[in-house]
Amino acid sequence: MNSQNIVIIKYNAGNIRSVKNALYHLGVDAVITSDPEKIVKADKVIFPGVGEALTTMKYLNSSGLSDTIKSLTQPLLGICLGMQLMGKYSEEGSVDCMGIFDENINRFQIPADNSLNMKIPHMGWNRIFDIKCDIIPSQLENEFVYFVHSYFVPLGVDTAGVTDYFGRFSSVLQKDNFFATQFHPEKSGIVGQQILKRFIEL
Repeated sequence: MNSQNIVIIKYNAGNIRSVKNALYHLGVDAVITSDPEKIVKADKVIFPGVGEALTTMKYLNSSGLSDTIKSLTQPLLGICLGMQLMGKYSEEGSVDCMGIFDENINRFQIPADNSLNMKIPHMGWNRIFDIKCDIIPSQLENEFVYFVHSYFVPLGVDTAGVTDYFGRFSSVLQKDNFFATQFHPEKSGIVGQQILKRFIEL
């Protein structure tokens, strides 16, 4: 097993076990915890999430976890809702988020001319491109990864990867030691495993 201390932040959002299982396949026995002391001492931190922004931000603020996350200096990877909560403001519940990334989170809008019959949520496999992220190998340009989301981060200063669904949006963000993916690496097969492996090896 990998000797690094990898922590998965436990909070009131789902999908934590599938992240732990994906890391286990890479030889990492990650610790699931909400203990700020353990999170701060970790070598790497993963902030996953499937849930709703308003209630989750209330929990993170009341528990002090939002302050802990913002204070981290080691590599942190936010996934799906985790990525969105690291932005400035979410239309989902009209809530202020952590502000790590200088981006707002908007809801997808179905255009009047929806000839392709596209639906919300954006669910299933889609491509990532224009990759400029330290944890995503360049050879993964235009590879498919797995998404489930109704809200998105527009293109901005922290965009490090792009996907197209009702227009282009940020599917990857990077700023200093903070990384985030709108898609689920733990559900994205070999491509997702390569991304998690690169994060672990930073």
